[in-house]
Amino acid sequence: MSNGPAAYSEQVIEHVKNPRNIGEMENPDGVGRVGNPVCGDVMELYIRVKDGIITDASFKTFGCGAAIATSSMVTEMVKGKTIEEALEISNKAVAEALGGLPPVKMHCSVLAEEALRKAIENYYERRGEKPPFEPTPSSHEHHH
Repeated sequence: MSNGPAAYSEQVIEHVKNPRNIGEMENPDGVGRVGNPVCGDVMELYIRVKDGIITDASFKTFGCGAAIATSSMVTEMVKGKTIEEALEISNKAVAEALGGLPPVKMHCSVLAEEALRKAIENYYERRGEKPPFEPTPSSHEHHH
């Protein structure tokens, strides 16, 4: 990787080389699928929920290194958290946990946050319940 302005932090590179929790989950309680057609990143996030706590999370991401790293980091961050706590994870928190992202890659952390929210929304839908928050509008009007 070049050390140009879009250089990744060590944490990002580490998650790209060794992504955590990668792979499709069998019988997940919620699945969030988001995509950004502009850059072609597609993220699928799977969660398992027990008594309101996210006990497991995994992901399948097709995209750049930052997209993989942010999905990987999100799955690490949500494990053991309540749904309420998980909903508070912002894209900034994800980026900070990764030691920062190049500005052009911040949208990847936004995607990761949206995938997580969608997975939680899907969890409620499967239970026939209404999510206790406003559904995320799928706005991918990110212009580079």
